[in-house]
Amino acid sequence: MTGVEDAPRTDPGADSRPDPRGLGGRFWRLWSASAVSNLADGIVKIALPLIAVGLTSSPVLVAGVVAAFSLPWLLFALPAGALVDRLDRRRVMLAANTLRAGLFGATAVAVALDAGSIWLLYLVAFGAGVAETLYDTSAQSILPQVVPRELLPRANGQLHAVELAANQFVGPPLAGFLVAASAALALAGPAGLWAVAVAALLLVGGRFRVERNGPTTLRADIAEGVRFLWRHRLLRTLATMVGGSNLITSAIFAVLVLYAVGPGSAMRLTEPGYGLLLTTIAAGIVLGSLVAGRIEKLLGRARALGVSVVAMAAVVGVPALSTNPFVIGAVFFGGGILLAAWNVITISLRQRITPDRLLGRVNSSYRLLAWGSIPIGALAGGLLAELFGLRAVFAIMGVLAFTLLFGMLQVTDANIDAAERDAAN
Repeated sequence: MTGVEDAPRTDPGADSRPDPRGLGGRFWRLWSASAVSNLADGIVKIALPLIAVGLTSSPVLVAGVVAAFSLPWLLFALPAGALVDRLDRRRVMLAANTLRAGLFGATAVAVALDAGSIWLLYLVAFGAGVAETLYDTSAQSILPQVVPRELLPRANGQLHAVELAANQFVGPPLAGFLVAASAALALAGPAGLWAVAVAALLLVGGRFRVERNGPTTLRADIAEGVRFLWRHRLLRTLATMVGGSNLITSAIFAVLVLYAVGPGSAMRLTEPGYGLLLTTIAAGIVLGSLVAGRIEKLLGRARALGVSVVAMAAVVGVPALSTNPFVIGAVFFGGGILLAAWNVITISLRQRITPDRLLGRVNSSYRLLAWGSIPIGALAGGLLAELFGLRAVFAIMGVLAFTLLFGMLQVTDANIDAAERDAAN
């Protein structure tokens, strides 16, 4: 298996090679664009359903707005990856953020003029979701063209930390304040943030379009990316493990609120207390993103990934063993650190061992497998709770999480090193 580590671009006069001196100014401008874009995402995911509640009293229609926003990942993830490998990746990011800014800006004007409707929100949510598939796939695929490959863990850690902080910590509460002020302002805010992200991306110099061997169809491109992922045993194993992990975690988080909130629940938390409980895992992930490189050096990649699987099993299973929110919060925090290490290590590895010309398609195929299991897991969690009770969901999923350790028979340091050698040839 051969790979193109730094393939020449279609415009040889434009330098898009990584800065050999370190992360470099282009990375930090990309980081800034990611921070602002994810802040907009964090506002949108809370603001859209809140605005929908003001337009309809139907729970189905309100839930449909959230579904419309996530549906493009199932419908367009693979075509998005193919397009990212055909086009200049920075320009795809620019186009995606411009589209999102335009959609939300126009909708803000419509709402301010009392011309808003639930159907308009559906259209905007779906359009923003399509743009998100393009932006996120491009953002992961462009990074090896911006920083040296040996610095990818550090770069991914910095990006992961700021993305989570903006998306999970700052965006949601800010969305509440904006919606309370006015629905139009809650829509205009993300539009303005995406416009700022566009300005930051315009400052990222270079061309980021990879060389192609000749004209092909979009269908052939998609098939090539899926085929590469499936035939690469290491990547296939990691993708399958992530899909299983997301199924398991979505199952427990789908019912955790019923287990934790209210005087009749097992944990007897208030709504704010539940929010604080969830914050512990998010805080762990932010910290873990920043120290993932140190964890990798301390334990080695394979051992760090194996410990991360055990940590995920602990996060999933601890509510079956204890109802003490401080115990659960501590496990959530520690587990979050190691879950972040998994993400940083595996994303960096995928960027290293995938040929540059295939990276967009492999990233989108990987995400389709990883994210496609989430609704299945949520449904499984609800069904298990109905049949066996809430505590049984955590026990069953905790045991199931340990089965992911079988994947570590393939994910060894020797196999990781071999995959990187193959990609460098």
